[in-house]
Amino acid sequence: MAEMAISTVVAGGVTAGDETTQRLLAMWRELLGLDSVGPDDNYFDLGGDSALAVHLFARIEKEFGVKLPLATLFEAQTVSELTEVLRSKAQPAGWSPLVTVQSNGSRANFFCVHGAGGNVFIYRDLAKLLGPDQPFYGLQSRGLDGKEELQSSVADMARVYVEAVQRMQPHGPYFLGGYCMGGTVAYEMAQQLSAKGEQVGMVALFDTADWSQVAMYSKSARAAYQVQRLLFHLRNFMLLGATDKAKFFREKWKVLESRTTIWKGAIAGMLKREGKRESESALLARVWENNDRCSADYKPKPLNAPIVHFRPKDQYVVFRKSAASFSRLAMKGEKVVGLQVYPAGMLLEPFVQELAKSLRRSLDDAGADRARV
Repeated sequence: MAEMAISTVVAGGVTAGDETTQRLLAMWRELLGLDSVGPDDNYFDLGGDSALAVHLFARIEKEFGVKLPLATLFEAQTVSELTEVLRSKAQPAGWSPLVTVQSNGSRANFFCVHGAGGNVFIYRDLAKLLGPDQPFYGLQSRGLDGKEELQSSVADMARVYVEAVQRMQPHGPYFLGGYCMGGTVAYEMAQQLSAKGEQVGMVALFDTADWSQVAMYSKSARAAYQVQRLLFHLRNFMLLGATDKAKFFREKWKVLESRTTIWKGAIAGMLKREGKRESESALLARVWENNDRCSADYKPKPLNAPIVHFRPKDQYVVFRKSAASFSRLAMKGEKVVGLQVYPAGMLLEPFVQELAKSLRRSLDDAGADRARV
């Protein structure tokens, strides 16, 4: 469809000059539930999150015929920027897992691997709180574009991510990290980089375990896990004052919305007819299931690189046995940093502030403040 030349004054007196901009503004107003959105308003400042992004990008694909990965929002956070992406029909050439969250700063690059969900939105607050001088790059799952094949193992993921990292930074020292299964992939990346003779400055594990040693197969184990999960949410809530309780509740509500989107996708995926196009939520559910399976199948080997493990106050019963710890595999030792938060809360406000401070101190100790390459 040819674009019509339109000159319309929108919020803030800014002129939006084409149909693409107008259609995007209408989408944002509808999905964000706002009466007025300007072309230069920031998606996240307006209250946007990963759950809404799923619906937004599904609408963009339907209306413009262009499928973009959700992480596009890190580099195009306004309607004006997103319009430029659509104008150029910017499908990432040879789609890369590397996502620029924050490129500025004189410190060494920090590369952080996605959790089981595959996206890197979970690190937005952490990256911001590390400070404007800390370059931060996320690594997202291959296959989130609906075109690339999902990877079949943690070793395959690590190989692809190492290639992407080394295209940008050919040599170490490398500073790597990840939450939950993301820590597992970061661990394997460090293994592969070390095998190439590269220096790994630090591997930051955010509440990670050797998942091959975690027995979650019985119904009783899964039931106990869900009960503990609810109790940990309650304990995190009780740690906070009134203002922070409201903030934490909003953050958990966003997480629930995101999980609900994926659960719906899982159900839709089971029920979908042959030949019907896979929905965005079904794709995310498939990515999550694949990542969980890869994590459970991965058997880590001893690693000759510094490991810093950021752990909550308590842990799920199924994770507590010593065999699930990386300490026995850490040839240079595993430093454990305890955080004043229970599981499933360290990346959420306000608890993420403590994680950011602790991570920055650990990066300083590992030489990231003077190791820019």
